[in-house]
Amino acid sequence: MVTAKVYVTLKRGVLDPQGQAVARSLSRLGFDEVKDARIGKYIELQLDGDAKQARERLTQMCEKLLANTVIEEYRIEV
Repeated sequence: MVTAKVYVTLKRGVLDPQGQAVARSLSRLGFDEVKDARIGKYIELQLDGDAKQARERLTQMCEKLLANTVIEEYRIEV
């Protein structure tokens, strides 16, 4: 059994209105050191098999469903 963590975030050039709203709200609450915020998704999966096989399958999962690769990038930790 392998535990995998997948982080999906918007690519740098893509507008992140939710992140902007969070950054503005934090500033209004007195957290002036926050200059930017990016919002993403965290997905934790349990998979059968070894780590190498899991990484290959996770890449396929991200490419087909978990991430919109046109506007998002992903990072996998196994």
